[in-house]
Amino acid sequence: MALSKEEILQAIEEMKVIELHELVEAIKEKFNVTAAMPVAAVAAAPAAGGAAAPAEEEKNEFDIILTGFDAAQKIALIKEVRAVSGLGLKEAKDAVEKGGETIKSGVSKEEAAAIKKQLEAAGGKVEVK
Repeated sequence: MALSKEEILQAIEEMKVIELHELVEAIKEKFNVTAAMPVAAVAAAPAAGGAAAPAEEEKNEFDIILTGFDAAQKIALIKEVRAVSGLGLKEAKDAVEKGGETIKSGVSKEEAAAIKKQLEAAGGKVEVK
């Protein structure tokens, strides 16, 4: 019996970030697809709408940027960055130490607030753009 769209979306909504990442990778492998948009489609996308986008549109996608950290909590912060972003240990460590790195992009306002709170609790200084 096939699941309805609503059931699938609800299941995805309840997933953790790492589980969602693993699901996307499994779908890519199963159906032999990539998330990259063809260059011709990217170039044509702005012209496809015909009219210019409204000047004042409410922002609904946010980026979480790690701007600094408390050195005493560095290990805990690296663990949280890994959990939030799905990065490997070395990549998460580099992102924390480098600073100014986008940890996650294109998230909803609510998810951005939750991630910011989570990273700040682990000793990170976070900016949401």
